[in-house]
Amino acid sequence: MIRLDKDNGLWTITLARPDKANALTYDMLAEIADIAESAQDARALVLSGEGKVFSAGADLDAAKEGLATSDVWDRASSAIAKLPCMTIAALNGTLAGGAFGIALACDLRVSVPAANFFYPVMRLGYLPQHADPARMVALMGPARAKLILMGGQKIDAESALQFGLIDRISTDPIAEAKALVAHALEASEEHAHAIKRMCQVG
Repeated sequence: MIRLDKDNGLWTITLARPDKANALTYDMLAEIADIAESAQDARALVLSGEGKVFSAGADLDAAKEGLATSDVWDRASSAIAKLPCMTIAALNGTLAGGAFGIALACDLRVSVPAANFFYPVMRLGYLPQHADPARMVALMGPARAKLILMGGQKIDAESALQFGLIDRISTDPIAEAKALVAHALEASEEHAHAIKRMCQVG
């Protein structure tokens, strides 16, 4: 349910469970973490999905069986956030629930125009992933983070762009992501990594 493609230093992770709206299971998250932890020599990493939804978040059956509170979420998002190379979430559709974690951990987010964004932890009675609120606040500010996490609001791609949750809207987010990582792929690893370190906050 996870596909990895490598092309001249560009690693692309694809969520490949479109029949279930790419809902995430423990095994899928563990595989994402494994890939990210092993991607130290990647020149850039792009994360996307098959079908019309990037991810509906946690698989509901798995969530009821304990996935909702598993540390595998933080393991996957932390592994992506720690990568020294440029990382982009190419959002082929709606981003929901726990799937926010792996998208927020990326350096940039590019979305199709039709995507919606919502994180219904207040209604469902779960806490968000440990690092997600702080990452959302860093991108959007505390009020807009609370609008989504506490107010349970669903926002569209235009609003997400205005809020700073995403960085570009494109009908072909994979192509847009490849264009954005082109310079990083051409630069030396040391140079690209140094610039990323200089951009890190805190």
